[in-house]
Amino acid sequence: MNTKSAARWAKAGKYLLLFLILLFLLFPLYWMLITSFKTNLESYMYPPTFWPKDFTTQSYISLFTENNQFFVYYKNNFIVSALVAAITLIISFMAGYALSRLHVKFNPVLVALLTASQMFPVVSRLISLYSILRTVKLINTVPGLVLAVTASQIPFCTMLMSSFFDGIPVSIEDAANVDGAGRFRTMFSIAFPLVKGGALAVGIYSFLMAWDDFLHAAILIQSDELRTLSVGISARYLGELSYDWSLVNTISIIGILPMLLLFFFFQKYMVKGLVAGAVKG
Repeated sequence: MNTKSAARWAKAGKYLLLFLILLFLLFPLYWMLITSFKTNLESYMYPPTFWPKDFTTQSYISLFTENNQFFVYYKNNFIVSALVAAITLIISFMAGYALSRLHVKFNPVLVALLTASQMFPVVSRLISLYSILRTVKLINTVPGLVLAVTASQIPFCTMLMSSFFDGIPVSIEDAANVDGAGRFRTMFSIAFPLVKGGALAVGIYSFLMAWDDFLHAAILIQSDELRTLSVGISARYLGELSYDWSLVNTISIIGILPMLLLFFFFQKYMVKGLVAGAVKG
């Protein structure tokens, strides 16, 4: 076998491997999609069908005409996710700038504490978090849930924003200071435009993580009217003895649509921002 043939076979093998990995990753989404178009009886069939025998949109019709509570969960999810993303972005932007530019002897300690905070599982933090929120009467409230989810996002997002600022030459800000710009004006007028791609990545990341949050909402929210999407689905649509799998998968498809659209339109900023922020210097 000559060199060209070996190179072609190697290239074909690489693409085959990538296709198999992609198939493995996308198959759950495909299964969720086709199950939403099956009857509930067919979704329980064994062996399973890989394409609906009786293609139906009854689950979608039922969801939009009978399950009004679903849209309450949907609205709550949007509100909580948007507030978490906005608050996290503002705090992590300023904290990341301070961590990158205001070098004090405690900086290594702060970085170590922020890193250590990510090592503990969410469940272990929820014990003390529940006690604190109960003391200030924020249990079973949207502000309490927003604060709890925001607190879990800030450490990582702060370190991420700090790495973005580390990539900006300090000389640019020094020139602005010489021209009379203060710290806040330098931060928002000079630094922010240079890291807006990273800031957008942080905002989208926070939104995605808040959208998928389950544990905080399950522990801190008891009222059905305040539940978010993931908790609402598990509480209302998953029964003890049997599930309406067609309806559950339909809800899941509608639930992931905003995330797919968000990532589709902003994937360039997400990938560029997260990769750029992964390396300092």
